[in-house]
Order: sequence, then structure tokens, then C-alpha cells
Amino acid sequence: MARYIRPNCRLCRAERMKLFLKGERCKSDKCPIMKKKGAPGKGPRARSKKISDYGIQLREKQKLKRIYCLLEKQFKIYFVKAARMKGVTGENLFGLLERRLDNIIYRMHFSSSRKQARQIVKHGHVLVNKRKIDIPSYLVKQNDEITIREKSKNLTVIKEGLKEFTSAGVVPWLEVDPDKVCGIVKAIPRRNDIMDMKDINEQLIVELYSK
Repeated sequence: MARYIRPNCRLCRAERMKLFLKGERCKSDKCPIMKKKGAPGKGPRARSKKISDYGIQLREKQKLKRIYCLLEKQFKIYFVKAARMKGVTGENLFGLLERRLDNIIYRMHFSSSRKQARQIVKHGHVLVNKRKIDIPSYLVKQNDEITIREKSKNLTVIKEGLKEFTSAGVVPWLEVDPDKVCGIVKAIPRRNDIMDMKDINEQLIVELYSK
């Protein structure tokens, strides 16, 4: 499957905000976005053009797509599915993206970033209800049990991810046992539960795809 292989920091600079694509390293003052304020390919003194309504909607979509490390086709599939579901399309979209297995691994602090979580899943280190699942896009359900395989619990990337659990805790709709390196999906997240996405306006994305 195709994947983005260019520098991640260019994406953050393009959106002019930290997307935390490298996990903890993005919280450092050494992050390039702290040093280079302008968009990639433009000088620091280059004038910014006025963005059209379409441009604003596009940028919002790009932010969300890049945060979850998806390509355009993948993101469009999620939007179409969300639009067909009952309820508010924007909220449905967030629900689907949050239920991805790689995102759950990241939220449980078994990895430091979503990209790292995707690799952990693809390499067969994750069990869902005691069954090995190696599909990062697998959608978890309420009461699903997520476990790291016994022989994988001592992996350095997983230990590093769990350090963040001790300092930041876990989102309310998940329950994690760091000693057993497992967790349970207590509930399907609602839009208000996803606090780190409060700066994303999903209505702009809905308007973009509705044209």
C-alpha cells in the first residue's frame, strides 16, 4: 500500500501547527516548526496570500488527514462511510478515525506516534480479543480487549510509549493496565471526548466534500 515517505516536519510547517507525527520528539523545542515559521518552499519574509473559503476548507481536511497518517483515498473512504451513517457526519468521521486499531494503540500509549503504532500492528504484535490482528485500519468495538503479545511486551518502542502513560494518563473511553500491557475499549468516543482535536473544525471538511 502507498504511504507518505517524505519529511514529516514539512507537513507540520505546511499546516502551520504541530501535528505530532513524530510523537514525543515533536514536543521538543528543537522541532523545526519552532525555528522555521514559514511554509516549506517559501522564505521567512515571504508574504502570505489571502486564503479563499475553499482553501480554508482544504487546509482543515489536510490537517485531519495528516494527523491520522492517511492518504487521500483512504480518508475519502472514511468520509463516505461517515456520511452514510446515522447522526452528524463530522462526528461520525471522528468516531471512525478514532476506532482504527493503530490509533487505539497510540491512545493506549503502546507507541509514541500513530506511524509507530501502525508498524507495531503490521508486524503482528497486537491481539484483539486474544486474536492476532495485523490490519492497522481494523475498527475496534466497545468492550474489545487490546493486548500486546507476550513475546513483544519488552520491545523498546512499547516501553518508551508507556512512559507517557505514567505522566499523561489515558483518555476516559479507554482503560489500560500498563503492567500487563493491555487495555479495554470502554466506550465508542464521542466528539467531545477527543480533546486534542478541539482545534479541528470538522464542519469545514463536510462542506468541502459537499461541493
